Amino acid sequence: MDRPVVVVGSLNLDLVVNPERAPAAGETVFAPRLDQFPGGKGANQAVAAARLSAPVAMIGRVGQDAFGERLLESLRADGVATEGVSRSHTAGTGTAVITVDATGQNRIVVVPGANAEVTPELVEAHGPLIASAAALLLQLEVPVEACVRAAELAAAAGVPVILDPAPAPAEPLPEPLRRNTWLITPNETEAAALTGVPVAGRCGAEEAARVLWAQGFRQVLIKLGGEGAYLFRGGAGQWFEPFRVPVVDTTAAGDAFAGGLAAALHRGMALEEAVRWGMAAGALAVTRPGAQPAMGNLDELMTLLRTGRLDA
Repeated sequence: MDRPVVVVGSLNLDLVVNPERAPAAGETVFAPRLDQFPGGKGANQAVAAARLSAPVAMIGRVGQDAFGERLLESLRADGVATEGVSRSHTAGTGTAVITVDATGQNRIVVVPGANAEVTPELVEAHGPLIASAAALLLQLEVPVEACVRAAELAAAAGVPVILDPAPAPAEPLPEPLRRNTWLITPNETEAAALTGVPVAGRCGAEEAARVLWAQGFRQVLIKLGGEGAYLFRGGAGQWFEPFRVPVVDTTAAGDAFAGGLAAALHRGMALEEAVRWGMAAGALAVTRPGAQPAMGNLDELMTLLRTGRLDA
C-alpha cells in the first residue's frame, strides 16, 4: 500500500466575516455576510495534500454534533481517510471565528472544543499508522503533549516530522519535540515568538533561523509570504523567491504550504523541490476565500510551477 501523509491535528468549522476593515477596540463594523467553511489547521493540511493526489490519513477529534459530521464528510469528499478521527462525548467540535479585511489579511479566534482532547494516549492508539507514513504533519492547535508523542513515534520509525508551530506558543517547545522534528516551518510572527528575534519580511529571518537551529531544530524553513521563504540547515541558508499572485484571503496559506510540501515528499522529491511545491500551493490558496475551499489541485499547482502564472 502507498505510504500516506499522516496529519495529527485540529478540525474546526470556520465562521468567516469580510468587513472592509477589522474593527478597532470598542468599535462595531458591518460585513455583508457570514460564511461557513470546513477548517482547522490539521484538516486544512490534510485536504491540501489530498488535493495534490497524495494519500492522506487524519488523526484528531470532533464532537457529537452537526459541525463534526460536516467536517468528517468534507474530509472524506476530498479522499482523506478519517478512521483516526474520534468523536467526543464531552466537548463540541472546534470552531474558529475569522475576520478577513479588504486587503486579505485575517484575524482568527479559535474555540478548541474536542481538539483539546487529542491526547498522547489517543495518538498512541494510531501508532502503526504514524509509523507507516511518508511524512507526519503537526501543528499546535491540539495539546503539545500529543504532538510530542506523535513526533516520537514517527522519528522512531524514520518518518520525517514537519512541525508548523501555529499558533505561536507562549512557552518554549519541549526538547523531545525539537529533537524529533525533521523540519520546522514558522511564519514571521511564529519565528519571532520562538526566538525573540524581530522578523519583518527578509529582515531578521536569517538570524531567527540560526536561533531555531541552535535550539535543536535540524532544519528550519521560515515562511515570509510575499517575500518568499528561507531554508537553513547544516549551517547554510537558501532563499526561495515567491510566486506573484493576487491576494484575496491569506487564511490557509501556511496550511496549503504544509500540504504541498508533504505531497512532494510523498513523491520522493528532495527538500528544495518540496519547498517550491509548498510555496506554489500556498500561492494558489491566497487567491481564493476560505480555508479548505481555497486549496488548489495538482493541475493548477503544476501550471504555476511551470509558468509562474495561475493559468497557462
